[in-house]
Amino acid sequence: MKRPGVPGQVLVTGGLFVVAAYFLLPAWWLIVAATKSSSDLFSSPGFWFAERFSLGENAGQVFAWQDGVFARWLLNSLLYAGGGALAGTVLAAMAGFALAKYGFRGREAVFAVVVAAVLIPAPLLALPQYLLTSAAELDDTFWSVFLPSVVSPFGVYLARIYAAASVPDELLDAARVDGSGELRAFWTVGLRLMRPALVTIFLFQFVAIWNNFFLPLVMLADDELWPVTLGLFFWNGQQNHTFFNLTVTGSLISVVPLVVAFALVQRHWRAGLAGGGGK
Repeated sequence: MKRPGVPGQVLVTGGLFVVAAYFLLPAWWLIVAATKSSSDLFSSPGFWFAERFSLGENAGQVFAWQDGVFARWLLNSLLYAGGGALAGTVLAAMAGFALAKYGFRGREAVFAVVVAAVLIPAPLLALPQYLLTSAAELDDTFWSVFLPSVVSPFGVYLARIYAAASVPDELLDAARVDGSGELRAFWTVGLRLMRPALVTIFLFQFVAIWNNFFLPLVMLADDELWPVTLGLFFWNGQQNHTFFNLTVTGSLISVVPLVVAFALVQRHWRAGLAGGGGK
């Protein structure tokens, strides 16, 4: 294949630089803004630091405000996102594995419904979900946000595609010959071979639940149950300059768990890719 000339390389590199700047500038602004006081946010350059570095002071105010309600919101988000992503990944793996490895009447119709569910925007489901939780007297509770979060049509779709491609039927038959039941074969064989896909499902589900705003807004009235996204929205809506630096610093802090989650799971991706390349 012919390599591009110098002008082409410069053009491609410049285009990539512009795209990278487009995505990184908001993150840079957030980092810089979190180091400023409320007054410095409006009196200093937007993309550079002020003379006074106030990140530690801002973080202290964020966690001290209203008897530490921000820490409560962070914990709620971790419970919603961590627990919901874990349960959603297990359910998606089981459903995808069954759709890929077991033949039954209506299997393709069920899979078509799953694919159609992927195309439905989540906000459209918020009102029906609220009516269901209200009928079950679960509205304004932890479960009203947690239970809808464990359902991941995209996770089922990805698990089915990956299980069909990466879990050999011969290996499952060998496990059955050795005396393994269907559930044990799934846990000991299927899950191990599906690990890269499951890590992807978990991360996507974790990010989606963590960033979810509309569902908690509809479901929750008790601010003790709010996730961090809803809490930051409340702070941002206050007609008081005191909240500006708290909102920005809280936004920066709320991104940290997402970065940590990505850093923890990326080695599983590399391991899965290496394993697939070896095969």
